[in-house]
Amino acid sequence: MTTTEAPTPDVFEPARLGPLTLRNRIIKSATFEGMTKGALVSDDLIEFHRRHAAGGVGMTTMAYCAVAPEGRTERDQVWMRPEALPGLRRLTDAVHAEGAAASAQIGHAGPVANGKSNGVPALAPSASFSPMSMQRIRSATAADIDRIATAHGEAAKLAIEAGFDAVEIHLGHNYFASSFLSPKINKRRDGFGGSLANRAKVALGAARAVRDAVGDRIAILAKLNMDDGVPGGFWLDESLQVARWLERDGSVDALELTAGSSLLNPMYLFRGDAPVREFAATFGQPLRLGINLVGDRFIRAYPYQEAFLLDSARQFRAALDLPLVLLGGITQRSTMDLAMAEGFEFVAMARALLREPDLINRIQKDSATKSLCIHCNKCMPTIFSRTHCVIA
Repeated sequence: MTTTEAPTPDVFEPARLGPLTLRNRIIKSATFEGMTKGALVSDDLIEFHRRHAAGGVGMTTMAYCAVAPEGRTERDQVWMRPEALPGLRRLTDAVHAEGAAASAQIGHAGPVANGKSNGVPALAPSASFSPMSMQRIRSATAADIDRIATAHGEAAKLAIEAGFDAVEIHLGHNYFASSFLSPKINKRRDGFGGSLANRAKVALGAARAVRDAVGDRIAILAKLNMDDGVPGGFWLDESLQVARWLERDGSVDALELTAGSSLLNPMYLFRGDAPVREFAATFGQPLRLGINLVGDRFIRAYPYQEAFLLDSARQFRAALDLPLVLLGGITQRSTMDLAMAEGFEFVAMARALLREPDLINRIQKDSATKSLCIHCNKCMPTIFSRTHCVIA
């Protein structure tokens, strides 16, 4: 008896994602846009996503839609509530008019939230101090955890009302769910701390709440850290187990694999130059002085290479049947083809599209097209104002 392997899919062919069919396998990944004054959608935000849709991606992801007021990183970040629906609907209509799908990244920032800006204390597994807000971060109670899980489901239902085709649950970067997964941050001694099974309850509960709330009416992705990039943090072996639990539970249609900690090591996800001075310039004193003096210990530079998360992601591909989205250093056709050949169903990209929103269309016309992104990462500090490539 002989077996025939399935042919490697073309990245530009339509593909199924849960109940959704995308026109191709390329996703604009979530990049906080800094265009939501008053925690509402702006015309600039709509145009930002319309350009990416017109540029050829199969789906563009709005970042980041908090599920609760204290879950925002700062007060101007959108949180999912009825007042936001008209603007969100205009955004999805604009994306759909260009032939692409729209996804809303939903989640709770947890210890990454700025409690002073939000006017509500930030929450984490264990009490700590935030150098961003210069305030204490409160330890979440069991009631907080239940409320936030329920809020994920309610946010997903609002996303459907707003016309989104998918939601992406944020389980990475040491936001709320991810901070519970981290043994470095989570020092609890109750049923949400200690063993991996306990630490994973928040992440699994949020995903289950979304599935229970919306069923198969919308595609559900989860953005999961493969590792935090810090000693003593969440690591590959534990992440693989959480991914298996998510697959077994049937709560998500795909996983987007990520890495790094917005609290402790943000550049671990991005790779390339570390724009320490540019980050410092976005803050007032004394934080500006502190970043200039010691910021290189926190904003560390990592060498850039194409598909820089692939080695870790391969382990997930080997262990799971669940569709996977490869992120990190996807800028050219050959890298997309490599991802398809290795069994990943989708690829996600962001920085290269900030420089060239029409890059996907040009790659489809000419497979030899090279991205102009130089991985300087100077786009990263612009999230505090209006996200853009500073070179384009």
